[in-house]
Amino acid sequence: MIQLCFAGYSGAPPKDLVEKASTILEELSKLCNKFAVFIGGYWGLMKYVVDKALELALPVVIVSPIEQENIVFPDGAIVVKPGVSYRIRSVFMVRSCNALIVLGGESGTIQEVVTAYTEGVPIYVLKSGLSSDKIELLAPYIDSRALTEVKLFEKTEELVTAVAKEVCRAMAKKCSIGVG
Repeated sequence: MIQLCFAGYSGAPPKDLVEKASTILEELSKLCNKFAVFIGGYWGLMKYVVDKALELALPVVIVSPIEQENIVFPDGAIVVKPGVSYRIRSVFMVRSCNALIVLGGESGTIQEVVTAYTEGVPIYVLKSGLSSDKIELLAPYIDSRALTEVKLFEKTEELVTAVAKEVCRAMAKKCSIGVG
């Protein structure tokens, strides 16, 4: 199964960003067959992503930091409690995924981008007006190794199309090789 990580703002998100996140999930659920949503918590924008994903009957895995293990998580989500801080939790989460979709955030989101880059995980950034937009200064490659491209998008439709084509279809093709 394809595992897509979503990085999102931990504070109260702007309404338009909630709507964009919802649109991305709805469209991906139509274009990508069998994917799970991985996310780092159940607050801020992440809560809206989890709720929408569950509404769409998508598998959801929440990788919770130790500081937030005792909050109430929604029924239907798989909650992983690795017993580590926010930053280390992000490493576990990002390494588990086939791609990182950045919906907008602050330093934690930026750290998840850097982790994905160093691990060679494809990165899709929706420009949001939040601090994570500064990633554009480092795109398309964070350093000279060019481990994976950081792709930036103004429009949700363009991001969804790129993820569907480059991750979902590519993974589906890879999985069907050798199947008779």
